[in-house]
Amino acid sequence: MAEIKIAAETRTEFGKGAARRIRRADKVPAVLYGHGTDPVHVTLPGHETMLALKNSNALLTIALDKDSHLAIPKQVQRDPLKGFLEHVDLLIVRKGEKVTVDIPINLVGEPGPDALVVTENSTISIEAEATHIPDEIDVSIEGLLPGSQVLAQDITLPKGSTLAVDPESLIVNITSAPTADEVEAELAEAEADAGIEHDEPEAADDADSADSAESDSESESAESE
Repeated sequence: MAEIKIAAETRTEFGKGAARRIRRADKVPAVLYGHGTDPVHVTLPGHETMLALKNSNALLTIALDKDSHLAIPKQVQRDPLKGFLEHVDLLIVRKGEKVTVDIPINLVGEPGPDALVVTENSTISIEAEATHIPDEIDVSIEGLLPGSQVLAQDITLPKGSTLAVDPESLIVNITSAPTADEVEAELAEAEADAGIEHDEPEAADDADSADSAESDSESESAESE
């Protein structure tokens, strides 16, 4: 993973009001900590930081005054509605140091016939060198038949990485795809639970016949007059 350099500024204002002013200036309040150092409060450029953090395990070089710090995102707070960055916690790391991170799972290939792929865990926790954190980990499901499972221990990890989760953790479960009758039965059950009722087709047909008979009777009466 390539390092992304971001120029930071020392932050001297704190509190909700100060944070709002920082965000209005298209900047993000953040804090750097780790390795026994005192937390360093900074502001980061909003647009650059947003782009960098599209990868949840981005490796950042934070340039601050005459110093620079290698860091990874530890906690990212976003506005729940608009999605903009509200605050970022950055963990200082060292080259060669190992860190525990959650890596997205990328499924590769197509399962066997009549198979339904159920992703039980979309990420996997590993320990990797801070400067060699993978963007994602490929997991092959090519040709897998119903009843197959992929456990954490079955996944091939990048060189130098080790599992940081129970090896028996279920990552992918391959089940049988439901038949049309099963889908229809599940839909009917869900509608019943939700209190949804449908008109009986026979009743609708009877109403149409009655309307038609009434219309014919009116036509005959008009002709006789």
